[in-house]
Amino acid sequence: MARAIGLAEKSLAHGGGPFGAVIVKNNEIIGSGSNRVTQDNDPTAHAEMVAIRAACQAVNNFELAGCTIYVNCEPCPMCLSALYWAGIKEIYFGADRQDAAHIGFADNFIYQEFAKDPADREIAMHQLMRDQAMGGFRLWDELEDKIPY
Repeated sequence: MARAIGLAEKSLAHGGGPFGAVIVKNNEIIGSGSNRVTQDNDPTAHAEMVAIRAACQAVNNFELAGCTIYVNCEPCPMCLSALYWAGIKEIYFGADRQDAAHIGFADNFIYQEFAKDPADREIAMHQLMRDQAMGGFRLWDELEDKIPY
């Protein structure tokens, strides 16, 4: 956790946001990252996402089963989703989403948005061309050599 906190503080010195993350497998760090949103002009370049990408490269796999992540702040909904997709087994965090909200980050707001019916969210959502979109799903379902994820 101390390493994640250190990465968060170091990120500020380089124009990044105050977030750091470290991914560990078998007591060894296999990936780490700090927030790079403003440096990379990439809204997905959160510390957890940077760490996930590094860890996946290190193990040459899109799955991080058996890994633990340490982050200086509770993951936002995007990062939490990515951690589920990656198969992370445990998350340790320092500050929480309310702490992030107090310094201007939208994590808690987005968590609240997810709890709403799609029609009631701040971003308008409209379903369109479902029947056509299902074509790719049918092909995937029939694919015999697919790699499930």
